[in-house]
Amino acid sequence: MVTKQLSGTADDADLTRADSLAREIFSDVANKWALLIIEMIGDRTRRFTELRNDIEGISHKMLTQNLRMLERNGLVERTVHPTVPPRVDYTLTEAGHGLRATVDGMCDWTHRFLGHIEDSRRRFDTPVNG
Repeated sequence: MVTKQLSGTADDADLTRADSLAREIFSDVANKWALLIIEMIGDRTRRFTELRNDIEGISHKMLTQNLRMLERNGLVERTVHPTVPPRVDYTLTEAGHGLRATVDGMCDWTHRFLGHIEDSRRRFDTPVNG
């Protein structure tokens, strides 16, 4: 994402909107829970209670807020079944699967460079005598 001086053309306005939207989406999904929820839904259809039970430490309120945000951004599809009590299922949309692939790449990167990152942090955090 690049911020640059724009000359005022229609293409520039589209670029500005795209940059603004990208910042909003990154802000939404780059939180403690959203990426975990996306990973937990994965290729399956999951019920709310399954997600709440499988994501350690998430509250009912936080799961609800994050699922609504993911739905609003078109990453998750919510299906309400007319039963008593109502059954609600969540699945990833095509965009959600695309983000999941990106997250998987980030996880692969983390595994690949884990030792390097830990060594760097250790060196940085160790006080230098002198």
